[in-house]
Amino acid sequence: MIDPASMVNRPAPGRDCGSCTLCCKVYDVPAVESVAGSWCRHCLPGRGCAIHETRPAHCRAFFCLWMTQGFLGPEWKPDKARFVLTMDPGTGWIFLQADPGAAQAWRKEPYQSQLRRWAQAGNRPVIVFVNRLATALLPDHEVQLGMIGPADRLALREEPAGGRLRMTVVKLAA
Repeated sequence: MIDPASMVNRPAPGRDCGSCTLCCKVYDVPAVESVAGSWCRHCLPGRGCAIHETRPAHCRAFFCLWMTQGFLGPEWKPDKARFVLTMDPGTGWIFLQADPGAAQAWRKEPYQSQLRRWAQAGNRPVIVFVNRLATALLPDHEVQLGMIGPADRLALREEPAGGRLRMTVVKLAA
C-alpha cells in the first residue's frame, strides 16, 4: 500500500526516467503552453526534454509514483503501463493520468486489480483521467465524473446501497 506520509519528492534508489517522457504528454503545463493529451512542444518522446536545463519549476519538481515508490515493479513505469500515477499528499487519493492513445490500459492486469486493492485498503478512490474526463475507481464500482476543470473539486461520500453504505465520489462544481 502507498502511504501518503511516506511520499517524498525525490527518486527512490536506482530510479530515473530513462527514456520515459509520458508526463510530458498527459499533463497541462501552462508555463510551456502544454495541453494534456498532446506532447509538450519541448519533449523529445522517448529521449527527454529539449529544454531540460531551463524547464519550468513545475517540471523540475515532478516525480511520478513509479519514480518515488521503489516497490512498484517495472510494469508500473509510465512508458510501459501507459499511464502516470501520482498521489495527493493531503487526501491520499491516487490519480492516474492515462495516455489518451491507450486510454484503457489501466483496465488490464496487473493494473486494474491492484488499483482496486489500493482503493479498498486506503478507503479512498483512484481517480482515472483521460485528459480532463474523470472516472472514480472504487473497490466495488466506478463513478463517471465527467469533465473536471481546474476549479472543480471532488468529494468522498457514502451512499446507501443494498442496505449498507458504500463509498462514492461526487464532483462539486466551483
